[in-house]
Amino acid sequence: MVGDIVNFDLNDDGTGVIYQILPRKNHLSRKAIKTRGASYRGERLEQIIAANIDKVFIVSSFLEPDFNNKTLDRFLVTSESAGITPSIIINKSDLADKEEQDFWKTLYEKIGYKVLLTSVFPESGITELKTLLKGNKNLFWGQSGVGKSSILNMLFPELKLKTGEISSYTSKGTHTTVTSTMFNVGNSTYIIDTPGIREIDPYGIKKENVGHYFPEFNKHLRNCRFNTCTHHHEPGCAVITALENNKISAERYESYLRILDTIEKDINF
Repeated sequence: MVGDIVNFDLNDDGTGVIYQILPRKNHLSRKAIKTRGASYRGERLEQIIAANIDKVFIVSSFLEPDFNNKTLDRFLVTSESAGITPSIIINKSDLADKEEQDFWKTLYEKIGYKVLLTSVFPESGITELKTLLKGNKNLFWGQSGVGKSSILNMLFPELKLKTGEISSYTSKGTHTTVTSTMFNVGNSTYIIDTPGIREIDPYGIKKENVGHYFPEFNKHLRNCRFNTCTHHHEPGCAVITALENNKISAERYESYLRILDTIEKDINF
């Protein structure tokens, strides 16, 4: 697995044989694509993306493909459930007006996330991003077509990563990165480039725990009347009260309900 720390024996021909994988400090995963013939709940296995990650940068875009906060929130929940606080990159900022930029940047910064607005042509936000990478094992993750490879090529031209066009029919990106790959870019800094994905389902999350992966919910959870509250319909729910008092955004709460519904359908514990 990309990011694993291993012990191995080196052969005379330059190949090696791994004989031990050391314990992981963390790993990022999602639910694998449904297997053919799967017909009942709980059949989707874990797909590990990478291990031993220091920083996760979730890349989205304002346009081509259009910004989708619900998809972004699924990436955020997946990272939070792995114990990794992610940063957010919203690329192609040159294609959005300032009002839209400010709205989403402010919404996520109030929660506590680091938000970077970037553009490759014209270049914007790239220098600030590069300062955050030094000395870390950094994973870039997001949908197809949002510009992950273009950003990495701007940061590190020597990588020469392949980039693709946006489909005029679907307005979605095409897959140019097909496997997760880690690059040593110097100064104890590593970049993990991951394949773009169109859909993401968090793996191994129980319905009653989804709220814990929304940081702005945390200070309200203990005040719910019931310990098993799902923050959906229960009386005495402190999260719903916070929503009504504008302490939790409607956009994030809608994302929460969407994920909650997915957990009910796809995970069988």
